[in-house]
Amino acid sequence: MIDFKSKKFGIISLGCDKNRVDIEKLLAIIKANGCEITDDASNAQVLVINTCAFLNDARKEAIETVLEFSALKSEHLEKIVVTGCLPQKYADETFVALTEADIFLGTNDYDKFFDALEKSYSGERVNFVGTGSHSFNGERVVTTPAHYAYLKIADGCNNHCTYCLIPKIRGKYESYPTDKLLQEAEGLGDVSELILVAQDVTRYGIDIYGKKKLVEILKKLTTLVNINSVRLLYCYPDMIDDELISEIKNNPKIVKYLDIPLQHSENKILKLMNRPAGRSEYLLLLAKLRKEIPDIAVRSTFIAGFPTETEEDFEDLIAFLKETRLDNCGFFAYSREPETAAYKLKGQIPYSVKKRRVKKLYEVQKAISFEKLRRFVGKKIKVLCDGIDYEKGCFVGRAYFQAPEIDGKVYFNACSAVQGEYIEVVIDCADAYDLYGRTEDYCL
Repeated sequence: MIDFKSKKFGIISLGCDKNRVDIEKLLAIIKANGCEITDDASNAQVLVINTCAFLNDARKEAIETVLEFSALKSEHLEKIVVTGCLPQKYADETFVALTEADIFLGTNDYDKFFDALEKSYSGERVNFVGTGSHSFNGERVVTTPAHYAYLKIADGCNNHCTYCLIPKIRGKYESYPTDKLLQEAEGLGDVSELILVAQDVTRYGIDIYGKKKLVEILKKLTTLVNINSVRLLYCYPDMIDDELISEIKNNPKIVKYLDIPLQHSENKILKLMNRPAGRSEYLLLLAKLRKEIPDIAVRSTFIAGFPTETEEDFEDLIAFLKETRLDNCGFFAYSREPETAAYKLKGQIPYSVKKRRVKKLYEVQKAISFEKLRRFVGKKIKVLCDGIDYEKGCFVGRAYFQAPEIDGKVYFNACSAVQGEYIEVVIDCADAYDLYGRTEDYCL
C-alpha cells in the first residue's frame, strides 16, 4: 500500500464553473484521506488535470496542459491524473495517444480515485472511465474566494442543440435531490453569493419530481441563514415562467440577474440549432422581465457563423442586440464539432468570416455596455467586495449586474473594505466593461 499522506496533490481545473464544482468534490475526497493539497501545481507529486471537451479548442488546451506538465516528471512529479469531460467522451482515443498521463477518470469516477492511483503506483497506466458509482457527493473543498460559491443542481442535458456535445459527454439531464443540495449549501459556510449552475437550471426537478422545482429550491435555499443571496446562471428562455419571474421579483435574497443563453436572434438559424423559441418569443420574454423587474440585468451568449448564416442574418442579429440592449454578452464563433447534427449541415461558414462576425458583435456590445455603465457615473451603488487588485492598487468588487469571472468589475478606493461584505461606492467613471469609484469617506 502506498502512503498517499506523504504525497502532495495539485489540481488544475479547465473549463466551466460546473467543472469546478466537480473538482471541488474530488478535492474533498483527497482531503478526507488525510492528504496534502498544494495551491502550486508545479510542486505536486500527484497532479490532477480536470478537462473540458465541449469544443476542439478546449480539447486542445487539455492535451497541451498535460504535455506541459509532463516535463515535470523528470523532477518531482510522479503521476498525472486526467479527469472530466475529455476522458469521459474520448477515453479510447486519448488513453492510447496521451501516454504522458498515468490515470484516466470520467465525470462520475471520482470515488475510484485512490483505487486508480494505487494501481498506477504498481506500475500500470490506468483507464477507470465508467467504473464509478455515480453517487451524489455533497462534500467539497471550495476553490473560489470564501465569500461566493457555485452550487451545481443538475448534470447532463436533454435539449439536444445541434451544435452541442454536452448530451454525448454528460448524458441525460439529471437533477440532484433537493435535500442533498440543501445539505451541501449549508456545508459551504457563510456565503455572500451562492451561484446556481447546471446546463439548464430552469429544468431542475422535472426528471425526478415530475415537475419544475427551481422555485421551490430557491425558496428553501434563501431561508438558509448562511446564504446571503442567490444568483441564477444558464436559464433557458422557454422555461422562464411567471412563477419564476415572480420569485425573482419578490424574493429579496435572489439577485436581480439572469443568464439566458439565446444563441441567436433569427428564426431560421434558431430552428437549425434546435432551439425552443424564436425572435418574437425572445422579445416578449425580455419585455416581460423588464416590466415585472425593471432593474433586472440580463446576460446572454450568441454564436456567430452558424451554418447558412447570411450577412442579412448577421445584420439582423446586430439589430437585435441594439434593440434589446442586454447588460452583458459573450460571443463565440461556431465550432464544427464531429458527432453533432450541425456538423453535417450544408452552408458551413469560412473561419475568417466567423471571426470577423464575432469581432463585430463585440464592438456593438461594447458600445451598448458603455452607454449602460456610464449612467452610474455620479451615483452610489452597492458593491460586493471581492478583495484587492494589487496591480491596480485598489479594492475590487461587483455590483448585482456583474457575475464573477464572466462580467465586468467595480474598482474602487476606500479607507477600508472587507472581502465578502457589501459597501457603498460612488462611481466616478466607466469604460465599456468596468466601473471605477470610491467610498464617500475616501480622501486622496
